[in-house]
Amino acid sequence: MSDTPVDAEEVRHVAELARVNLAEDEVEEFAAQFADILDYFDALDEVPEVESEPDLVNVMRTDEVEDCLDQEEALGNAPESEDGFFKGPRVS
Repeated sequence: MSDTPVDAEEVRHVAELARVNLAEDEVEEFAAQFADILDYFDALDEVPEVESEPDLVNVMRTDEVEDCLDQEEALGNAPESEDGFFKGPRVS
């Protein structure tokens, strides 16, 4: 495809770098697809820049202190505990 800014040699080079074997019809297809991708990048260059940076807003809630479980309550539903700690399976 002569109207594409990407020629077949560039596609073959990229395919070689990526260690991808392409058939000749795939080379032509990828050349056209690469040209479309480059056109999208050109379109992005036309998007106007924003003049000011947006203000950062903290969207996190503030921490609130609440009552928590004591050690006995926390271990109450544990399948196994030992010396006031959760007991899990041995890791070798």
